[in-house]
Amino acid sequence: MIKVVVSTNKINILGHADFSTYGKDIVCSSVSSIMTTTINGILRFNKDYISYKEKENDFEIVINEHNEIVDNLIENMISLFKELEKDYPKNIKIEEEY
Repeated sequence: MIKVVVSTNKINILGHADFSTYGKDIVCSSVSSIMTTTINGILRFNKDYISYKEKENDFEIVINEHNEIVDNLIENMISLFKELEKDYPKNIKIEEEY
């Protein structure tokens, strides 16, 4: 299961969806696409707005500056993850820690 832990200044995305095998897992692909699109969108505005670290099955996004652009794009990303969670509750879980 993918676990998305959201806090005020950080988002951690952990694990594997286990919907299907590596390379064919539509839930993992969706999470990766949503995350990559969001990160790239924010970085196009300013490379200092966020930072990120990637390890195997562990991704961390740190919000260095809250502003309208960052907050809207992050909120959109979380909303898309929540839509996936509704459709695939056995494969992705969102936890908010504010």
